[in-house]
Amino acid sequence: MPWKVVNQMNLKIQLVNDRNNRFFSVTALSQKYGISRPTVYKWLTRHEQLGIIGLQEQSRAPKDCPYRTPKAILDLVVQEKLKNRKRGPRKIRAQLKRQHPELTLPAISTMSYWLKKEGLVEQRKKRLHVPLYTEPFSECTAPNKVWSMDYKGQFYTKNNRVCYPLTLSDNFSRFLLKCKALRGPRYMPTREALISAFREYGLPDAIRSDNGTPFASKCIGGLSRLSIWLILLGIVPERIKKGCPQENGRHERMHRTLKSDALSPVAKNIKEQQKQFDFFQHDYNNYRPHEALNDQTPNDYYKRSDRPYIERPHPPEYAYDYLVRHVRQSGEIKFNGRMFFLTESLAGQPVGLKEVADGFWQLQFSFYALGSVDLRQNTIIRN
Repeated sequence: MPWKVVNQMNLKIQLVNDRNNRFFSVTALSQKYGISRPTVYKWLTRHEQLGIIGLQEQSRAPKDCPYRTPKAILDLVVQEKLKNRKRGPRKIRAQLKRQHPELTLPAISTMSYWLKKEGLVEQRKKRLHVPLYTEPFSECTAPNKVWSMDYKGQFYTKNNRVCYPLTLSDNFSRFLLKCKALRGPRYMPTREALISAFREYGLPDAIRSDNGTPFASKCIGGLSRLSIWLILLGIVPERIKKGCPQENGRHERMHRTLKSDALSPVAKNIKEQQKQFDFFQHDYNNYRPHEALNDQTPNDYYKRSDRPYIERPHPPEYAYDYLVRHVRQSGEIKFNGRMFFLTESLAGQPVGLKEVADGFWQLQFSFYALGSVDLRQNTIIRN
């Protein structure tokens, strides 16, 4: 028995002895032992009824619980769970409701509680998600300040082949830079389509996208091979919040027009579908007026970028107050005698570290903030 419990038991026995042998009043006992008068009465009453056993700690659980789920129903819940361990409380409740419509079943939360208590719920593995983009978006004050890119929802051409249209537009002028019919949202075809746009129109300051493949990944900073390549070109890869397409509303509105004008009906194959996209792009840029542009066309507002495309961009450089570490093939860097994992996608690339507090270092790739290195906890804090 723990020492604290034994000590409390001795105090209770001493209090009863003081009451019986020295005839202390309840008030005097309350002051001597530093407890309330109701507590003194409780201990004395228990001793009179049960003897010394009554002075032991009693369970605080209610003796009666009128709303407790009956054991027969709990057994039904457990049996239904054992039939299919992958079913959760919601489906179990629905199944029992069909099988036993006469029973009053507990709430889903109650079933979940009892299933966990019986050890029938497996702990889910922690899923990695794409890190949130925490930097403010660039303002669309001129052409080529911000472009938007996205994959319009896939569809099937008449020959039953899937088609993923990659779209690229300038946010200021609404100029549709690219509408490419691709087989899927993969890195190399996306990069080749962007290279074609960069050679024709130059480089923007930033490109805004969602968090899907190949624009982002679940690694540090949400970096993907595509976003790393954009950073090397000096382009800021901006990402909207998950489930918030309104943050890229101009581009989404263009998708609505694309669907009605170029996908109704769909073509017989991807080659013919690309012809429809080319016609739509020319018409959208040169003939379709936009209310946001004072009923002018995107071609009236768009101008080619002054930043030319660079075939082989230079590795990033850092200021004198940064320590530079090269990412190993394993995706790690060695810093202060310790190994920190970043991502294998940055293998061979230099990253910069700048001390912002004692034992706390800001980590970035070129101008793009990745997070911080906490030497006190030996961890990397992602943005």
